[in-house]
Amino acid sequence: MPFHSLGLPGADVLFDPSFLSAAEADAFLAQLTAEVAWEQRSLRLFGREHPQPRLTAWYGDPAARYTYSGLAWEPRPWTPVLRHLRQRLAAAATTAFNSVLLNYYRDGRDSMGWHSDDEPELGPAPTIASLSLGATRRFRLRPRPGGGQNHAPFGLDLPSGSLLLMRGPTQQHWQHALPKSARPIGPRLNLTFRWVEPGANGPELYSAS
Repeated sequence: MPFHSLGLPGADVLFDPSFLSAAEADAFLAQLTAEVAWEQRSLRLFGREHPQPRLTAWYGDPAARYTYSGLAWEPRPWTPVLRHLRQRLAAAATTAFNSVLLNYYRDGRDSMGWHSDDEPELGPAPTIASLSLGATRRFRLRPRPGGGQNHAPFGLDLPSGSLLLMRGPTQQHWQHALPKSARPIGPRLNLTFRWVEPGANGPELYSAS
């Protein structure tokens, strides 16, 4: 199925609910869950350490060093399956990627808070390619607070094998999140491919996705 636009004002968001077949998505989920070097890092908030509500990993080209939420990452080398997915997503998005952030949501209690991927090292109009594997989760978008937009928040279910592209001015005008869920939900793996400009803003770079 080709991409279709979500039609959000001040944004360029495209969605393909079946970019991968069900068999492909299941195979990639099993392989990546087993072979990725997962970490659960902690964030310091108000003087206390809080573990992130998900598992994470960072892979990419050697120069694609990254820091988000104050946590510095050295990229691990591409695995064969991540290199394969990078090539497929780059072709679909017609852009290059030099890194991928992987988030593993073990159940409905794992989540991601509201944020925009608008850091200087991503450039003024980044393309973020978000591939979902595993359980379907509800993805949320809302206009950035104080941005002068009065548009209603938007929700979208992201099934296994779906691909979401956020491009152009999207990060300037919108935030996104993956809220917690009270209902029983199985594991979900999300891969967000992006281009990080090496050394664009020094060692302290901030992002999340």
